Amino acid sequence: MQQVSKLIERLALAVLMVGGAGMLMSMFLGVADIVGTQVLLIPVPGPRELTESTMVLIVFGALAYAQIRRAHIRVEIVYLQAPPRMRAAMDVITDFAAIVFFSLILWQGVLEAQYSLQIGEATVGLIRFPLWPARITLAAGCALVILRLLVDLLLDLDRIRTGASLDEHAADPGVGQTDEDK
Repeated sequence: MQQVSKLIERLALAVLMVGGAGMLMSMFLGVADIVGTQVLLIPVPGPRELTESTMVLIVFGALAYAQIRRAHIRVEIVYLQAPPRMRAAMDVITDFAAIVFFSLILWQGVLEAQYSLQIGEATVGLIRFPLWPARITLAAGCALVILRLLVDLLLDLDRIRTGASLDEHAADPGVGQTDEDK
C-alpha cells in the first residue's frame, strides 16, 4: 500500500508541475497578447486557445495532489467536534461520494477523448490546437484522483477500526505525506 501511495504521490506531483508549466505558458502568452495588442498594435495569435487547453491540465492535474494533502474544501464545524472514529466515518462517506463523482466524469471523459481523437477535434482560431490532449488529461487526472481516493478509503476504513485520528494515521512514514512533511 505504501508503494502505491508513493507512486500516486509522485505522479500527482509530476502532473501538478506540468500544470504549473502550462499556467506559466498561458500567462506569458496572455501578457504578450495584451502588450502586443495595446502597445505594438500586433496581437499574438493563440492565447485563448492555449488557455482553454491548459485550464483542463491545471484543474484536473491538481486534483490528485489536493486529495493527497486532504486540501479539498469541507465544512469543519461539525467535523472537528467529532471523535476520531466519527471523523473517519465521515471521510469514508466523502471518499465513496467522490469516487462515484469522479468515476462518472472519467467515464464521460474517456468517451469524449475517444471521440475527439476519432474526429481530429481542434480549436477554432488562427492557430488550431488539437483538443484530444486536454480530453485525455481530464480522464487521466480523474483516474489518478480515483486511485488516491481508493487508497484514502482503505486508510479511512482502517482509521474506523483503530480509532486513530487522521494526524496519528498520517504520522506513519510515507502515508499521505509529502517530502516537506517528513
